[in-house]
Amino acid sequence: MTRIMSVVTPVHDEALPFLPEAFASLCSQELPTGWDWEWLIQVDGGKATDVPADIREDARVAVGDNRRGGPGVARTMAWGRSQGELVKVLDADDVLPAGALARDIEVLEAHPSVGWTVCKVLDLMPDGSLVHYTLGDPDPGQLTRGELYAYWSTTHRPAVHPASLCIRESLLAEAGGWMALPASEDTALLLALDVMADGWFIGEAGLHYRKHPDQTTAHPDHRGGAEWQARMGAIGKRTQALAHQHLPNT
Repeated sequence: MTRIMSVVTPVHDEALPFLPEAFASLCSQELPTGWDWEWLIQVDGGKATDVPADIREDARVAVGDNRRGGPGVARTMAWGRSQGELVKVLDADDVLPAGALARDIEVLEAHPSVGWTVCKVLDLMPDGSLVHYTLGDPDPGQLTRGELYAYWSTTHRPAVHPASLCIRESLLAEAGGWMALPASEDTALLLALDVMADGWFIGEAGLHYRKHPDQTTAHPDHRGGAEWQARMGAIGKRTQALAHQHLPNT
C-alpha cells in the first residue's frame, strides 16, 4: 500500500501566478520507495477554477475553495481534505529544492518519537539569488520540547522557519490545525507542536522562501501595532496552555 505525504497550500489571487513554479518543484521530488504525495490547494476567497488547468488535471492534486478567511483558515480547510499520514506545508509562492520531501520522511521514519521537522531555509530574492535565512540555525538533529517556545517567549520571533514544517497528521489533529489569525498562524502551530512533541532540524536547505512585495509578511501590520500585539497574545495564551499539559514543571 502506498503511503501518502499531504502537501497543503493556501493561495489567494496575488499568489496564483507563482503556483506553476511550486508545482514544478513538487513534481521533481523523488520520494522513498512506497511513498507518494498529494497536493491539497485551497483557494482562499476565490474559485478552484482559478488554479491553472494543467495543475488541476494532475491526479495527485485536489483543489478546493472557501470564503476569504485568511491563510490559517485555508490551511486548515486543505488539511481537512487530506489523506496522508504526514502533512507538509508549502506556500504557493515558495519552491522545494531537490530532496526536501525525502529528508522529512527519512527523519520521521528513523525517529518515531519525533513529531515534526523543520529545515534550513534559503530566501529566494526577486533577482533569483538565494540568501540564507537565519536567526542562528540550531545544530542539525533533535529539538527538545519547549526549546523553541523558550526562545519565542523572549523575542516573539521563531528560531526556525515555520514555512518548512512537516508534521505527523495525528499530532496536527491533536494540535487542532492552524489558528484563525490574519498572519503568524504558522508560527502559532510551530510553537504548539514544540511543546507537544520533540522536533528535528534538518541542516540541508529544504525550502526556497520567495521574497516579494505582496507576501503577507511584507504587510505594515506584520511586525508591530495593535494587530501584532493581539496575534502575539493569542499565540502565547494557546502555547502556554498546551505547555501546562505537555511539559513538566511548566
